[in-house]
Amino acid sequence: MSETVENTGVVADRQALVNELRWKKIPVLDDGFVCLVDVMGEDSSVVQAARVSYGEGTKKPSDDRTLIRYLLRHRHTTPFEMAELKFLVRVPMDCWRQWIRHRMANVNEYSTRYSIAIDSAQTTPVDQWRSQATNNRQGSDELLPTELGEKLTASERELQDLARRIYQERLDSGVAREQARKDLPLATYTEAYWKVDLHNLLHFLALRMDSHAQLEIRDYATAIGRQIVQPLFPAVWEAFEDYRLQGSGLSRLEVGCIQRLMQFAAENNRVPPLSVEDFMSVQDPSWRELARSRERDECLAKLQKLGLVAQ
Repeated sequence: MSETVENTGVVADRQALVNELRWKKIPVLDDGFVCLVDVMGEDSSVVQAARVSYGEGTKKPSDDRTLIRYLLRHRHTTPFEMAELKFLVRVPMDCWRQWIRHRMANVNEYSTRYSIAIDSAQTTPVDQWRSQATNNRQGSDELLPTELGEKLTASERELQDLARRIYQERLDSGVAREQARKDLPLATYTEAYWKVDLHNLLHFLALRMDSHAQLEIRDYATAIGRQIVQPLFPAVWEAFEDYRLQGSGLSRLEVGCIQRLMQFAAENNRVPPLSVEDFMSVQDPSWRELARSRERDECLAKLQKLGLVAQ
């Protein structure tokens, strides 16, 4: 009887959480949002799907957590596909272009052939303009001076206002919506329903919450991950944090570097952290003749994070 009462309480708490999150618009950027439309499944859905392979097995919550961590650690992804989430998002079109590259989802986007384009475009605060990264062609770097940002934001608003005015003039002149829209800026907001299983959602979040992702889409991914997925799937999220977001894998080449670095330290009576020069002396042979190597840089960053090489 007590177990039934306890389970009933857990179900009620879970439903209350879902009801609280459903249709709650979480603000992102200046006029964007993400909100949960519906969810199917929870932590136990992943466990249930995994255990179908070998019967009921263990049933304690601690065993559920252990199994979830094992599945994620060893990349047994199918059980995570048994849970699904559906979102409604409002996002600038340039972010949406990156978003829609994650193909393992069901999507229905607002149509500007059928409806008038959303009268909103993402604008950049004067202190948020970023310079182009010198070591990454698709990334940004330091913030530009606010004085310059004031000019950039002013011209941005001028351009967006002009584009919207011309768009409206075309509509008023009887131009077809599908043609009138063609000069709208990529900053224009669009809306879409996005339904995705938990496995593919975690993959999306691992890539788009990463520090190398564009800041704007990172904000969306962080809102989805921290404010929706984490409370709905706490055990899955804990494992995801440990093994994906905060974890780090090692390639065969990187393992070789560590082995040679430790051997070098032992032979020279040195204690980590060793120097970058020491790392360069034991780097993988395939990197030696390269003036620039992202693989080498990433290996160095991992060893510095582990405290084996000095910053």
